Amino acid sequence: MLYLPTMFAVIKTGGKQYLVQPGDKIKVEKLDVEEGKEITFSEVLLYINDKNIEIGSPVVKDAKVKAKVLSQTKGEKLIIFKYKPKKRYKRKIGHRQKFTEVEIIKIENK
Repeated sequence: MLYLPTMFAVIKTGGKQYLVQPGDKIKVEKLDVEEGKEITFSEVLLYINDKNIEIGSPVVKDAKVKAKVLSQTKGEKLIIFKYKPKKRYKRKIGHRQKFTEVEIIKIENK
């Protein structure tokens, strides 16, 4: 049997989808919001509570997810190495993706 929490939602931000419930801490693509401020995600694709299930087409009307920004961080360093044999060509590049860590406060649907 599949256990589902009492209330959760699927939100879309930064081109990705996240399954969230109140109290979750997630890392999303960088958002231009200061630490400690609240942010509202209005692109809710799915909303489930004890009584009903709402599936958006493409989004659920009047559904919002409120979150608090905890920190602005960087991910792990990735090494990109390009090499062409017998041509004396090689390039080594590093990259660190920027993330925003948020805590889900509340999921509401009017």
